Amino acid sequence: MTTKLILTNEVTGLGAAGDVVDVKDGYARNYLLPRGLATAWTKGGQRQLDQIRAARSKRAIATLEEAQSLKASLEAKPLVISERAGENGRLFGAVTSKEIAEGVKEMFDKDIDRRTVEFPTPIKALGEHKATVRLHEDVFANLVVQVVASKASAKA
Repeated sequence: MTTKLILTNEVTGLGAAGDVVDVKDGYARNYLLPRGLATAWTKGGQRQLDQIRAARSKRAIATLEEAQSLKASLEAKPLVISERAGENGRLFGAVTSKEIAEGVKEMFDKDIDRRTVEFPTPIKALGEHKATVRLHEDVFANLVVQVVASKASAKA
């Protein structure tokens, strides 16, 4: 048995917000619905779907060419983020996707959605790390994140 749902958030391997998907009943009942990742498909849900798509199109990078040019500028130089760190180079906490999105805004003056930033392992140490940013459905930028110690973490 399958259930027809509207995704309200992006689910890796399933679809983006606003997509209509058919999933097994158990997956819908035990995972997607309790976590608020999807809502049941109804005629009223169609209106919600249209609103999600309109919001996504406002946020999304308009054209493929624009995404390609942003990819080129993101990959051209590393993104520098300063964090508080201990003596051995470990961070107090971790670098978040929100911080990376804010760093891109400061450095390149381009807004990216923090939910499109992914890194293979959490960034919890100083140095160079890799992150991937989905700029368009088919365009992924491989971003180099340079984490440096902030002035506040240096010993006085």
